[in-house]
Amino acid sequence: MVCRMFRLETEVDRTRRDLLRSRLLAADTAASPVLRALRGTPAGRETPLHVWAFDSADAGGELAGGLVGHTWTTWLHIAHLWVDERHRGRGLGTRLLTEAEHIAAHSRGCHRARLETWDFQAPDFYRRLGYKVACVIEDYPPGVTEYTLTKRLG
Repeated sequence: MVCRMFRLETEVDRTRRDLLRSRLLAADTAASPVLRALRGTPAGRETPLHVWAFDSADAGGELAGGLVGHTWTTWLHIAHLWVDERHRGRGLGTRLLTEAEHIAAHSRGCHRARLETWDFQAPDFYRRLGYKVACVIEDYPPGVTEYTLTKRLG
């Protein structure tokens, strides 16, 4: 058996991070015919999808809520959905999510959506809108449960 010595470092290094990402991408592309077919195509790129709501129709309105996500291949990934406390319970969150799903399905060819939420946030809200729990991670962070939910679009 050959034993090698390695030097380990724990510093944050953006240059090395980017190098690692590019090498992982190359390895994944080489190993997966599906990813190989996606590389260089429009579907293979993450495309941002943002939906914003303001509390008045004029340009001076305050931010009332928003959704930040992206589409990739045939998936919509919702990263953040927030509604100002003054506007909660009035359907704004549903409108933001429905608009993002509509754009993803009808303009970007998405068939599925996914998101993560914590137990104290909105898992029941998403379930009411047709999302199904795909994964539960307890104690992430300690004392909190994280849910990954998915939904078929269209």
